[in-house]
Amino acid sequence: MNDTSIKLPVHKPETDLLQTELEALLHEIITLRQTVITNAELRLEKFLSYFTSSSKHTDDSATNLAHYLSIRHTDLRPLQKRLAQVGLSSLGRSESAVLYSLNSIIELLARATNNSPQEYCSKNQQTALTPDKSIELLTKHGSELFGPHSKDRKTYIMVTLPSDAAWNGQLIESLMAKGMNCARINCAHDDSFHWQAMINNVRQAAEKLNSPCKILMDLAGHKIRTGAIKSGPAVKHIKVNRNVYGRLVGPTDILLDEERFEPIDASSDEFEYRLTLPRSLHTQLAIGDRLRLTDVRGKKRDITIVGQRSAKQWLAQCTQSIYISTDTQLTWQRKNKKDKYQTLADFTPSPFDGETEEIRLFEGDPLFLSTSEEPGTPARFDENGIIVAPARISCNPPQALRDVKPGEPVWFDDGKLGCIVESVSEEGALLVVTQAKPKGVRLKENKGINFPESELNLVPLTDKDLEDLDFIAQHADIVGFSFVEDLNAITQLLDELAKRDAPHMPLVAKIETNKAVKNLPEIILGSIGRIPLGIMIARGDLAVELGGERLAEIQEEILWLCEAAHVPVIWATQVLETMAKDGTLSRPEFTDAAMAERAECVMLNKGPYIERALQTLDDIIIRMEAHQYKKRAYMRALQW
Repeated sequence: MNDTSIKLPVHKPETDLLQTELEALLHEIITLRQTVITNAELRLEKFLSYFTSSSKHTDDSATNLAHYLSIRHTDLRPLQKRLAQVGLSSLGRSESAVLYSLNSIIELLARATNNSPQEYCSKNQQTALTPDKSIELLTKHGSELFGPHSKDRKTYIMVTLPSDAAWNGQLIESLMAKGMNCARINCAHDDSFHWQAMINNVRQAAEKLNSPCKILMDLAGHKIRTGAIKSGPAVKHIKVNRNVYGRLVGPTDILLDEERFEPIDASSDEFEYRLTLPRSLHTQLAIGDRLRLTDVRGKKRDITIVGQRSAKQWLAQCTQSIYISTDTQLTWQRKNKKDKYQTLADFTPSPFDGETEEIRLFEGDPLFLSTSEEPGTPARFDENGIIVAPARISCNPPQALRDVKPGEPVWFDDGKLGCIVESVSEEGALLVVTQAKPKGVRLKENKGINFPESELNLVPLTDKDLEDLDFIAQHADIVGFSFVEDLNAITQLLDELAKRDAPHMPLVAKIETNKAVKNLPEIILGSIGRIPLGIMIARGDLAVELGGERLAEIQEEILWLCEAAHVPVIWATQVLETMAKDGTLSRPEFTDAAMAERAECVMLNKGPYIERALQTLDDIIIRMEAHQYKKRAYMRALQW
């Protein structure tokens, strides 16, 4: 019988192909490690003078950050794919211990290729920072900045205090009971008298609850804003709420404020209508009193006192619309024993400005941004509706316009209005609106201005900042540095703190400009050897500076960079903002709050419903901490 068996072609065993790939990977990782070490040493040379012999752990953190910057200098995605295909770590979670991760892969590859691991990495592996030690360092640096953790969670919560916190100690106590670890005071608002009162309330609540709470005071910085706008007649229109049928929905709240000389932080107040009364009258009011008046239209109106909001503020209500001027006479009345109103005094309200003129801008409109302090005005038109003089508004500070160049973008009011510079002169800059809503954007006074592509060269510390530092150095636990852009600014701040006997005060650098993002590695490397450091991702200004799409990417990169440096991160701006301000639920904000847990601290801004928002955030973070740490997923048992 003939042999009809089929002879198959001989193929090289798959094990040989795998062995060849493992050998290739071994040599690539060894080469990569050497490149990482060499480049890191070169980068660190610039910053060696900032480290002392006693800052060993800080040196470890700086070295690891330098390693991370070096390894991220090239696109590792092809290498990561090959490592994953042979069942090895793809370096995707190596931020906190870069050299250890490389050494571990080299050791495994050496064993898999029958090479001696000691030949490749025994010396390096002994000196490399381990992942466990890295977590210890990050925890240590967080404790140096914010103090001990809460009992139930590792993530800290910072809350921006409203002006009410100066006289409402119960609010502070409630916030701390619900989980506030750090109270933030924004020096752009209020004054040293109110700051001291807030601090006293925080210290008293901390002692009563036996729960430490750090105080961070934020320098205002050179926040560039729009100037004043020309006012119309001094008349207030107090409106009432009506439904679609014109029926009254409910009374309108009016805040009656005591006459005082310091500025009022209206941004922290939920009241749309406010009247300021003479101090002599203010101290004698009582609930149930009414203020009777005849408004500018000749309509008789009543304002009824319904409550006392604080020692300096009364809450009143009206049920009919009122047009009131500074000449309007008000009659203070109180019910007598016969339940009839009796007149006690006549007075006029304290002087107030009229409504500002409306500057409404559309795409294609010109806008003159002026260096003059002259109040802004809307555009002027001829009889054919053609603009003969553009709308104008001043820039504060005016020196911000010195370095602006044609073609550069300008954004107003958190990105609501976009422009481009057409020309620049000593008087200011002529802009053209490039982005606005179809119905136009109303430009108001005291709104932020961003120059994302301009090199403005403003001084890091304003005169107000220097004055506020006198108070901060004596009373705060942490100083927040607004609009820091480079290492030179950090050095100037530390020098000023040293002059005030606070050379080692912990510092939070707020990253809120395009320039700060570019300089973040040098800011960290030049700072962690000198003081406890935290980095705040100020997402509001960053979104305007970078664009929303780029912000989504950058906030991740900042988290990775800071994890590599073992520096605590504060996740800030608009966390549960809808709940804090309106008391309503916003589902996307819940997801954002859950993602914020990857930072060491989450910041809530002030609002009427801040206590509810704080309790919700505390619950979200506790739940998320059981599922992830940084980029690492924890496999807690699921309940299905």
